[in-house]
Amino acid sequence: MADSLNTPDVPAPAAPHAPGVSIRHTRAKGEPRFPDGPKADPAGSHFERRIRSFQPRRSRVTAGQADALQRLWPVWGLDIDGQRVIDLRELFGNDRPVVLEIGFGMGEATAQMAAGDPDTNVLAVDVHTPGQGNLLGLADRDGLKNVRVGNGDAIILLREMLAPDSLDGLRVYFPDPWPKKRHHKRRLIQPEFLTLAATRLKPGALLHCATDWEPYAEQMLDVLSAHPDFENTQADGGYAPRPEFRPLTRFEGQGLDKGHVVNDLLFRRVSHP
Repeated sequence: MADSLNTPDVPAPAAPHAPGVSIRHTRAKGEPRFPDGPKADPAGSHFERRIRSFQPRRSRVTAGQADALQRLWPVWGLDIDGQRVIDLRELFGNDRPVVLEIGFGMGEATAQMAAGDPDTNVLAVDVHTPGQGNLLGLADRDGLKNVRVGNGDAIILLREMLAPDSLDGLRVYFPDPWPKKRHHKRRLIQPEFLTLAATRLKPGALLHCATDWEPYAEQMLDVLSAHPDFENTQADGGYAPRPEFRPLTRFEGQGLDKGHVVNDLLFRRVSHP
């Protein structure tokens, strides 16, 4: 029998967490949620407060997602702090084309598209921590070296951290429709956003939007059609068929089963004389 007065108590090793089981960890005040992972507010108060098109969602992070965040964020993660212009070639380790995806949810479609086009780099940005961890885990599982995950405000990324003409494409799939009229000002696809995005897109780059909210689709079509830096790839000036490279997600399929209409918009960045 051990002498409890002279032998220090050794804590028993923690039991491994099963995949899909949420981690509940009591953190001290001020302790970061993931010490080696994404920051809670990477840009802090360095930039003006403005009406934002996104609302951070708080939900539980599973053990697998937490593990991916801890292991892979230092390698494949990018905190959008707005403090520097990033070198995309350095970020990805090559000079292949780069597509920016704003809002990727849980990342299943992003991972599928990255796997289907390994010669294109994907910089995927979101503020949903479980989704960030899930996408990192999918990229690790599938051996995807062409995915980087950004954490924070995509507007700050575009305006402060990306060089002009540095992007070969931009994807905005199923952004928050902000259905109430008083919230329409929060929608991402607005003339000001398009003007900013156009400065970072190379001439000929594709802007691809998709939404299952028909009034938002109509607004997108109107705003994009009126913008001088973009032209519709559809000869009739309308919506585009879903391209094969954009996978049909499980949630999209459920919506279609309920009668929802999904509209894709494919516009190209024009080159001015």
